[in-house]
Amino acid sequence: MTFNKTDDAHGFNGKIFTFITIFELIIVGIYAFKKEWYEYLLPFWYLENPILQKIGWAFLFTSLILVWISQSQMSTSWRIGIDEKNKTKLVINGMFSISRNPIFLGIIIANIGLFLVIPNAFTLLIISLSTISINTQIRLEEEFLKREFGDEYIKYAKKVRRWL
Repeated sequence: MTFNKTDDAHGFNGKIFTFITIFELIIVGIYAFKKEWYEYLLPFWYLENPILQKIGWAFLFTSLILVWISQSQMSTSWRIGIDEKNKTKLVINGMFSISRNPIFLGIIIANIGLFLVIPNAFTLLIISLSTISINTQIRLEEEFLKREFGDEYIKYAKKVRRWL
């Protein structure tokens, strides 16, 4: 974890990321262990059907595989946040030859999957907050990667799209 504790954009985004993670765990915990509280999450009952739930589980499983493969391919270059102290290499092969952000893509797919499995106002809020936070983090990381790797990153960014 390399989010800093300062009040800059990177530190603030780290706090948002932490909040979203804890919030997500609370919602899943309520759904799994306190069904009688679930009504307070404002469920979208019209989206509660077995087909959407199966699609949601498929998204969750797909995201798990995508994130695992992508993190494995990053190897020792993988960080959460921007690490200005430790130098790494720019990873451009494997999943990163298809998307510059396969891990973030996996997280967004997981959040959509969670919403399809547990459709309520709060899982929709998680998608919204997470999408804003991830897009902010991507832009912060892109600025860092331009400074860190210069032309190598700029050429890579022209060749490989941000998402797909």
